[in-house]
Amino acid sequence: KMVDPTLAEMGKNLNEAMKMLEDNQRKVEEENEKKYARKDIPGPLQGSGQDMVSILQLVQNLMHGEEEEETSQSYRLQNVGEQGHMALLGHSLAAYISVLDRERLRKLTTRILSDTTLWLCRLFRYENGSAYYHEDDREGLLKICRLVIHTRYEDYTLEGFNVLYTKQPVIYISSAARTGLGQALCNQLGLPLSCICRVPCNTMFGSQHQMDVALLDRLIKDDVEFGKLPLLLVANAGTPGAGHTDKLGRLKELCEQYKMWLHVEGVNLATLALGYVSSSVLAATKCDSMTLTLGSWLGLPAVPAVTLYRHEDPSLSLAAGLTSSQPVEKLRALPLWLSLQYLGHDGIVERIKHASQLSQRLLENLKNLDFIKTSVEDELSSPVVVFKFFQEYSNRDQTSHTAQASTIQHPIISNERHIYDTFNQWLGEQLAQLVPASGVDVVELEDEGTCVRFSPLMTSAVLGTEIQDIDQLVDCLKMKIPVLTSTLQLREEFEQEVRRTVGLLYIEDLAWPGLGVVRYNYHSDGKNDDKQEKELEKINTELLKKLNELESDLTFSLGPEFGGQKNCVYIGMVTEDLDVSELVETIAATGREIEENSRLLENMTEVVRKGIQEAQLQLQKANEERLLEEGLLRQIPVVGSVLNWFSPFQASPKGRTFNLTAGSLESTESMYVSKAQGTGSTPPPTPTSSLAKQRLPGQKAFKRSLRSSDGFSETSSISHCDDLDKLDPRPPNLSPGQEQGPLEVERAEEQEEVAQAKTDTEDIHSDKLPPDCTKGEDQASQR
Repeated sequence: KMVDPTLAEMGKNLNEAMKMLEDNQRKVEEENEKKYARKDIPGPLQGSGQDMVSILQLVQNLMHGEEEEETSQSYRLQNVGEQGHMALLGHSLAAYISVLDRERLRKLTTRILSDTTLWLCRLFRYENGSAYYHEDDREGLLKICRLVIHTRYEDYTLEGFNVLYTKQPVIYISSAARTGLGQALCNQLGLPLSCICRVPCNTMFGSQHQMDVALLDRLIKDDVEFGKLPLLLVANAGTPGAGHTDKLGRLKELCEQYKMWLHVEGVNLATLALGYVSSSVLAATKCDSMTLTLGSWLGLPAVPAVTLYRHEDPSLSLAAGLTSSQPVEKLRALPLWLSLQYLGHDGIVERIKHASQLSQRLLENLKNLDFIKTSVEDELSSPVVVFKFFQEYSNRDQTSHTAQASTIQHPIISNERHIYDTFNQWLGEQLAQLVPASGVDVVELEDEGTCVRFSPLMTSAVLGTEIQDIDQLVDCLKMKIPVLTSTLQLREEFEQEVRRTVGLLYIEDLAWPGLGVVRYNYHSDGKNDDKQEKELEKINTELLKKLNELESDLTFSLGPEFGGQKNCVYIGMVTEDLDVSELVETIAATGREIEENSRLLENMTEVVRKGIQEAQLQLQKANEERLLEEGLLRQIPVVGSVLNWFSPFQASPKGRTFNLTAGSLESTESMYVSKAQGTGSTPPPTPTSSLAKQRLPGQKAFKRSLRSSDGFSETSSISHCDDLDKLDPRPPNLSPGQEQGPLEVERAEEQEEVAQAKTDTEDIHSDKLPPDCTKGEDQASQR
């Protein structure tokens, strides 16, 4: 059959546009020519217009921006696939179909709507259902609420909200539901927030993420006694956080008892398309309505969400907005209609099954890992895996911990909870960065705290997650667990070492994922707060710079950009071979050195100023003495020159030198007599820190040797000294007990300088001797 040329052209243009948008290999010449397109400054509309290629190039530049490092958006585009192209083609076809004549448009939209509804109802085991297609996933629940209000309040169409005054409607929502869902419903329906009742989850028995059915029954009875009307219950088949399913069977019985509407939503509804479905999720097929988000489950871009419902009165459905008499409204299902046909029944089931297999693969690997705690409702069929790092009573004796009073236990447990939340936040961010194709994210749960969540039904179809990505995720997790355990164990030791060290202040920051936070205390001498704060900032900034210059595996930083402590050094994650005492002593010694240098620079200004004034006075006095020695005639310009020519006046230049070490003025006369300044005081040698110990080849700073315990018993110190001897061999002419120390080397150098100075002095004196004396000495030497 002949294809409509308009449809063929539309498909061709769509393919060309997608290829151009997905092509990230742009040439440098094109970037230089079209740099103006990257700017966010809006420009005037061109009068002559632009071609499609230029417009698509502009769209591409705006999509990717100037940050080439962020490849997540381009990665998502590359995994759209042909089924995604079909969904995008549906939007173009909807615009083209909308211009058809009214009769053809009605027939086409009716066929599209009926086919899509039939396929979805059979696929997800929802018999005799109707479908409402919407862009916002909350819009379907909003329309259902309006339908229930029209159904329970017969005069609502005529009297409106006046009928609600007699019996206030109540909508029950689980405390584990999406954040802000109840408030959004009240805002759109025009109801007060008192119409929303949040039902707590189980606390004693069952999952802590499931709605407490017994408590819900009591709440409904109380509302009925107060003259309220229980209207609707929103249950979860897969909570947004942990992916747990409420007891839908019991909830359905409770709703039938009080004539309430049961609406179900959640990611676990996708498993209804599989051959094996858990009984808890299968009970969702008996509910009054459910919302399906097929776009994320199947990796289809820009397809609407679907709300399946059962209702017998089409007029009330029309009044609630679930159906529309406008044919254009029915074209929302067109992208989904095309994509479902392209995938087919087997393709849809295969994608959902693949996501479930990914969850099972990760869960099996997590069971074999130490210090990893999982929170899974059903280990056989749960499509959502939530796990966290947990080490019970780390660095504490369990018996002593239990023996503490309850008043002391609460702060300790609270601090541990915050520390684990911080560490798991870091773990989730690291895993997401190292394995971006896994789609893991960080979630905050009410009871478990911060956890890492893997929900492949929401991410795998878009990101293209495969089995090897899960294996890579597990390998990265195995590498991070020793770092977490070592940091958690050494954290308390680091705190104790810092508190014992003079000059250091331990800063407790439970939100920092690392070894800890330390600040060097500046000893102020009666300075005001502003100057002391500036000096403290200067010293700790210089301390951070010095620590980063060391060759170590540690990361030193100023902390987080927002919410961190000021003028502190933040130390990141560490390994088990860290020498905490050496680290703390190095920080303290470096801080003291910086403080001493800072104080020296502060006193230098005053010392130099006084020295300059004293030097000026001495030089002025020396000039007066020189005038007296030369006489008055030598000061006359012409006469003085003639007199100096006939009778030169020999006078040694007299200057002044300022010794910064001794803080005193000295004459420069000795500098003109000898080549070396032998009379000045030698500055004291720079003290070497005891921490600058020799390390083995390739060993970085703050590392302690990880030898066996036997090696450290009696022979460990000897073997270590032997290693150091190999690194620093002695000269061959010295015995092992006659090794020169730094003080002896300095004395030898001083003796050589003094001998050299004497030789130079003798040369100078010999130059000043008369010629006869020199000849006599030569003759004596010849004899």
